[in-house]
Amino acid sequence: MIIHRTAGQAGSADYGWLQAKYAFSFGHYFDPGFMGYGPLKALNQEVLAPGAGFQPKSYPDVDIVNLILRGKHDIRDNDGLYLESRQDECLFFSPRRDVSYTETNPCEKSPLTRIQIWLKAARGSLRGSSQKLMLTQQPVQLIASPDGEDGSLDLQQGVRISHILLPAGESLTLPLYGKRAFYQSVHGTVTADDGQKQGIIECGDGAFIQDSREVTFQAKTPCRALLIDILA
Repeated sequence: MIIHRTAGQAGSADYGWLQAKYAFSFGHYFDPGFMGYGPLKALNQEVLAPGAGFQPKSYPDVDIVNLILRGKHDIRDNDGLYLESRQDECLFFSPRRDVSYTETNPCEKSPLTRIQIWLKAARGSLRGSSQKLMLTQQPVQLIASPDGEDGSLDLQQGVRISHILLPAGESLTLPLYGKRAFYQSVHGTVTADDGQKQGIIECGDGAFIQDSREVTFQAKTPCRALLIDILA
């Protein structure tokens, strides 16, 4: 079953220096019907102005995946950690609760565009650790998995994250390993069909996929998206 949620139904913010879309309740945006989805606690699409940054802050018990779609991204903490990511890099890190983090766009000329995913912290994960990989131009790339399958980020929990790139007219069928998944459009329009229901998912939309063994995406326009498969 596919349950569609349009970009207009999601949360949003425009602070000038930050523009954001929120798939789930986050910050000032609160919707009791969308408080996460299993271990998936947040999925934000953000544009950070040149030279802008967030005030130092600590994090709750989460693991974080950042996909840098454009620009550069810096993370520093008050204990000496420094992490740098660039366009087409994917960074996974497990923040410590006892330190404060600052995130910035170090470029004074270009905005930073990213997707940030929060997952409930994995049991036994090494807090303060990080991993990185490069995004490719493959139609589907497994970027995160429970055990680092095929060189993906090792989440140490039952979540698989796939990055999807499809040109117009192309289709892709992906197996689903859990009973629920979440599809997030970055741009483009697809028809999604899980054998039970078919629907059109447009730019910025999300979709909850439940009790399906596989889903087929047919790109009506050039498409970029994420599929988060929740195994537990």
